[in-house]
Amino acid sequence: MSISVRSESPFLSTLPGRYYYDSSIYAQEQERLFSLLWVCVGRADALLATGAYQVVTVGMESVLVVRGSDGVLRAYLNVCRHRCARLCDDLCGQLKGSIQCRYHAWTYGLDGKLLGAPNMMGHEQFDRVAYGLLSVALEVWEGFIWVNLADRPAAIMEQVQGPISERFGSYEPLSNYQLALLKVGKSISYVVEANWKLIIENFLECYHCGPMHPELCHLLPGFKSGKSYVAGEAATLADGVEAFSITGKASRPPLPGLPPEDLRSYYGIVLMPNILLNFLPDHVVAHTLHPEGPTRTRVVCDWLFDPQEAARPNFDPMDVVEVFDIVNRQDWDVCQLTQQSMTSRAYRSGGVYVPAEHHIRQFCDFVLAMLD
Repeated sequence: MSISVRSESPFLSTLPGRYYYDSSIYAQEQERLFSLLWVCVGRADALLATGAYQVVTVGMESVLVVRGSDGVLRAYLNVCRHRCARLCDDLCGQLKGSIQCRYHAWTYGLDGKLLGAPNMMGHEQFDRVAYGLLSVALEVWEGFIWVNLADRPAAIMEQVQGPISERFGSYEPLSNYQLALLKVGKSISYVVEANWKLIIENFLECYHCGPMHPELCHLLPGFKSGKSYVAGEAATLADGVEAFSITGKASRPPLPGLPPEDLRSYYGIVLMPNILLNFLPDHVVAHTLHPEGPTRTRVVCDWLFDPQEAARPNFDPMDVVEVFDIVNRQDWDVCQLTQQSMTSRAYRSGGVYVPAEHHIRQFCDFVLAMLD
């Protein structure tokens, strides 16, 4: 899913400023990108109980993801088939065995079937099967829930395998982290007043890391130079640093199954369109982006740990949560500073990517190709 850079110039242009605030461009992105690709919406282990649900916006649709009585996760358009009322308003919650519309009390099973419609179920011309909830394609990949609004979505592996193989050299290095088995030890939701693409662009480069992230560069000094790690390369913990934690000390063992060469390594990867993964020796950090408008993005950050460690009575993830929370807030700050100037005439035709940022242009070309 990567697109090669065509120009040989040492300085490549960014997208024009309007791509980060124009409501019509944002609408095109929702229709031609978020409505056609598999979109990550969270972790499966956050919805373990029967009736546990979450509501997410995908493209221009509200989507309800719910755990059925048979243990299966399903997704539906969050819309009553009667008069189009929104079924669930809260971002997450617990249903009591069914989904009922507050407007006229049409009631659906967790499997989406229509169970009840006042004064209608016995009507000879009423086809209850035809008025079940509209399903949305759902897959669980490595413990993450992905949904797809397309009529005939491709297999999710067709979307994720290419970027993973390009970043790691093959799929195997990612498999060593056993993502599907990890458990959420801490989750923080941030609201960033910036376009979703600015957040991804910021994640893709470390040209800003020296001036913006002293805590990060203390632990991973290779980032201080602005180097971007690609094609199997990994950043390495500093000498004397045991772990990616606020103190630099290790408070838990490495994830089981990691080879010796990854016991001091950091890898980062973007899986389009909306998840950023950070692989560290004893945990994984996942940022899931939820665009809420042209200039606003909700970012859910999950810290994932080995389940045996997370189950310990004295388990405390805050030593690693604290350091990445600092980095997150520094990133959101500069993304918001950038967003504030997107309407300036100085950025009307865009800006420039210096050589250390060239790979960001691949992301821009991917977006343009999806909008074409």
